[in-house]
Amino acid sequence: MSQHFLLSSKAKTLSVVQVMNMTDEDAFNLLKTLRWGENEENIYCPLCGHIHKPYKIASRKQWRCKECLHTFSVTSGTIFAHHRLPIKIYLAAIALFVNAVKGISSLQLSRYLGVHYRTAYVLSHKIRESLMVHRDTELLKGEIHIDGAYVHSSIRQKNKKSDRVDRRLAENQPKDKRCVLVMRQGTEKTRTFVIPSEEENAIISLVKKNVDLSSTICADEHRAYNILHGKYDTKRVNHSQEYRSDEGVTNNYAESYFSRFRRMLVGQIHKVSNRYLNEYANEIAYREDMRAKPNGEIFNDILSKCLNTKPSHHWCGYGYKNKLIQEALSV
Repeated sequence: MSQHFLLSSKAKTLSVVQVMNMTDEDAFNLLKTLRWGENEENIYCPLCGHIHKPYKIASRKQWRCKECLHTFSVTSGTIFAHHRLPIKIYLAAIALFVNAVKGISSLQLSRYLGVHYRTAYVLSHKIRESLMVHRDTELLKGEIHIDGAYVHSSIRQKNKKSDRVDRRLAENQPKDKRCVLVMRQGTEKTRTFVIPSEEENAIISLVKKNVDLSSTICADEHRAYNILHGKYDTKRVNHSQEYRSDEGVTNNYAESYFSRFRRMLVGQIHKVSNRYLNEYANEIAYREDMRAKPNGEIFNDILSKCLNTKPSHHWCGYGYKNKLIQEALSV
């Protein structure tokens, strides 16, 4: 029996201990290299975008643009702009985020880092926002597995049997019930969407925007996928009868995604607002796509995405006026 990838030495190229043993200079140089490279001629001003070798203010670890005279640091114009914690803490947070293969709660992150819960909560959401901003937008091709799963679908029944309602009826369904739809191109590309329910109009609209016409779609027996037969080569498996059809049709890649998503939801996060459901769903999509990569490579990838994401509007001044107040439905 072959060894699982996560148990191999190739999977473990970075540890939180390594990050915490960094000096402040090491942490600064890591951010500088990932953002601009080794050559200082490639530094660009986050305000005007001019690429050149700016004036260096060594005592403050800052630069001044020769074009617009804007003074900036290695985190200016990024998701970490106006940071108050040492850079090493942010690197440790990303390392913990990477190593938690089924996600990590903000409470757990705050305990590890020794920071307030709200600080860890905002920081983890900034990381998720950067993953959302930089997610792949190319059309999916080849064999695409598609499926949907509902969250917030349970309703607590009344104590007395006489007061209980029929939960199968639409009028008795929870108002915050949502469907997370996933499309997977093998184990390389995973794309998620949050929709009100698994119905034909939403399915065909999202598939047209995200799947190449030459693709083969594998879905289950849900009637919402019947409409795909007119546009795509569509194969179905009836899960009420079998997990895999006699012709070899499955949608196991989609089921694999939901397996990890449920473990995050039930075992780590416990409770998710619909306002942030899209980011949580995309986080697990990213983890699924990167599951066979060394954790050091994933760390550098997430850090690079954070350094190439503009300052957050929603997570700046959280708790005061910039709260995200609307959920982001895909249709």
